[in-house]
Amino acid sequence: MTVDLTPADYPLSINRPELLRTPTGKALADITMAAVVSGEVTAEDLRVTPETLVLQGRIAESAGRRQLGENCRRAAEMTAIPDAEVLAMYNALRPNASSAAQLEEIATRLEGTYSATTCAALVREAAEVYAARNLLADDSGEF
Repeated sequence: MTVDLTPADYPLSINRPELLRTPTGKALADITMAAVVSGEVTAEDLRVTPETLVLQGRIAESAGRRQLGENCRRAAEMTAIPDAEVLAMYNALRPNASSAAQLEEIATRLEGTYSATTCAALVREAAEVYAARNLLADDSGEF
């Protein structure tokens, strides 16, 4: 069931805490100093979930902030991607750092390995823009 969200729901932690869960399934109310001290709450519980990012994106879109909503959806997809791979993709997306084929390989991996279709679309869009502006490396990876 999809919950209707509006700017009045922001911030979720105050106005809609029942919608928030940690990656291990704890409710926001379960995150207390006593739970941290006792070890019931771990670092994993303090990470953002893809679901929370999607909710934030829906609020942004309801306020007319489409691009922020898209950014939140991409961020939600990126929670499944290992940090080292995110950093490698960041470096590969610098102008003149990758060829069109290399960027397509990244997009294909995002879709196939991580089901990150929104992120893959962004990489493909970057490849198109870089091609139009002569900002792609050649196939050897050099510019």
